[in-house]
Amino acid sequence: MTKRLFLFGILLVSIVGCRQSKHIDRTWSARADTSSVALADCFWNTEKLYCNYNNAGDTTFHYWPQAHALDVFTDWYVRTGDEKVLTLFDEWYKGVPAANEGGFWNQYYDDMEWNGLATLRVYKATKDQRFLDAAVQLWDFIIPAWNERGDGGMTWKKGMEWSKNACSNGPAAILAARMYRELGREEDLEWAKRIYSWEKDHLFDNGAIYDNLNGDTGRIARFCLTYNQGTFIGAAVELYGITGDKSYIDDAVMAADYTLDSLVVEGNILQPEGAKDGGIFKGIFVRYFTQLILEGDLPEATRNRYVDFLRHNAETLWRDGNNEGRFAPDWRKKPGDVSAMTPQLSGCMLIEAMALLELKDIV
Repeated sequence: MTKRLFLFGILLVSIVGCRQSKHIDRTWSARADTSSVALADCFWNTEKLYCNYNNAGDTTFHYWPQAHALDVFTDWYVRTGDEKVLTLFDEWYKGVPAANEGGFWNQYYDDMEWNGLATLRVYKATKDQRFLDAAVQLWDFIIPAWNERGDGGMTWKKGMEWSKNACSNGPAAILAARMYRELGREEDLEWAKRIYSWEKDHLFDNGAIYDNLNGDTGRIARFCLTYNQGTFIGAAVELYGITGDKSYIDDAVMAADYTLDSLVVEGNILQPEGAKDGGIFKGIFVRYFTQLILEGDLPEATRNRYVDFLRHNAETLWRDGNNEGRFAPDWRKKPGDVSAMTPQLSGCMLIEAMALLELKDIV
């Protein structure tokens, strides 16, 4: 694999930015430059045009993490405006469908939801019509995931219509709400409300988001993962922004508080969830937790508490878990020479979240 080195251009943007506002401390933006550049330089495959599974040449294609790589690149582009990131968008659009049997369809509905969310964000950032077309196509693929087993809800995988998972409902509700914002179609808003209500009625328990419901047996898998907490929060924030119904913010705060109380390890750090799929989980939580922090109607004391938690996690990661912008599953420990893409994505999402809060003058 040939690595593309982005560092000089990003540092140049940072220097120009400092000249324009030399009295403003952009510490987290500089750190985000380092971590997101590391994602591109250490993991992006310039021949296959997607992210490798590790930084040691494992080119195995995994569809759903590519959405989160695209999300990090979008964070980076929105923050800096660096036009070299547009090249990554263009390459991603070519490489991911090519590796995915020529298109965006996948038998896992949650995987398509992540890619729908990511492509819609690129469209909003660039107005590149290809990405809106991809998001609309993906949403059309996703809608049939709803069936009446288990009183409704979006199934997790085609052929497993009884499997109603938080990971296939939370992101679907966010995507539906954002499709409504973009296209103004009332049916999308109704989907967002319906999916959210199903998840709240069946998987929400005083802030805990249980993993799944078996629609045939009624059995609930009563364990919680950070990313399911995060997408429930994200859906609540989206629906509050559209409807103004305060119950959505109340739900989001309950889910956030549960996460901060129950899904942490010693030192009040978000729990490690492995170096495979779970490596992305807490980054997804951070992404939507940050949207809650940015919600203007959040009580100030609550916002301050959440910011302190996020800052503490980010400072710990940068001090104890950072190896030249690369990260491991446990934010208290540095990765070795070989590191996996999925925890890299979570670390990037955390540092980009802090940079966003910094640019909003919240940290």
